[in-house]
Amino acid sequence: MMVYESTHPLVKHKLTLMRRKNTEPKKFRELIREVTLLLCYEATADLATQEITVETPMGTAIGQELAEKIGLIPILRAGLGMVNGIWEMMPGAEVWHIGLYRDERTLKPVSYYNKLPTNPTVQVCLVLDPMLATGGSAIATIDILKKWGAERIKFLGLLAAPEGIEALQTAHPDVPIYIAQIDDHLNDIGFIVPGLGDAGDRQFGTA
Repeated sequence: MMVYESTHPLVKHKLTLMRRKNTEPKKFRELIREVTLLLCYEATADLATQEITVETPMGTAIGQELAEKIGLIPILRAGLGMVNGIWEMMPGAEVWHIGLYRDERTLKPVSYYNKLPTNPTVQVCLVLDPMLATGGSAIATIDILKKWGAERIKFLGLLAAPEGIEALQTAHPDVPIYIAQIDDHLNDIGFIVPGLGDAGDRQFGTA
C-alpha cells in the first residue's frame, strides 16, 4: 500500500489553520505553499543523486546533486497554489499544466487544457492537487502522463477521502500517494468531509 499520510506536527498544525472557514484567501494561499513544501520534502526522499566535487573556501568537498529532472503537474486550477512551495526547494523543476474540471452532475473529470510537450523531458512527475476526493481528476491526469511516456509518477495532495484513495490505487497501483491527512468520507455531492471546502475557491477568493 503506497499511501503516505504525513505525521509531521507542522503539517497537522497548518492544515488545521486551513480548515477554519474564516481563514482569508491570502493566508490560505500561504498555508498551501508551506504544507506543500513539507510534503515535497517527504515525497522526494528517494530521488536519485550523483556524486560531484565542489571547491569550498577551505578546500575540496565531495557532494551530491540531483540526477533526475523533476516535472510539476498542477491540476488546474486548485493545484496552482502547490507549485511555489516546491519551486522554492527545486527552482529547476519544469511545470506542465493540465486542466480538468469536475462535472457537478456526473462528478466525472472533463479535460479542457493540456500543454505537455511532444515527448517527456523529465524523469519524475509530481501531480499536484489539494483534494483527492472521488479520484477522477487524479486518475485522468495520470492516464495522460502515462500515455505521454512518464516513467515515475507521484501524487501530492492536502486532503484525501478513502474513496478517492481506493479509486486511485485501483486505477494506478504503481503511483504512491503523499497526503497531509486522510479524512472521513465523501458527501453526496462529492466533497470531502470534514474537509476544508473548495480549495480553488478558497485560494482565489471566489467562494
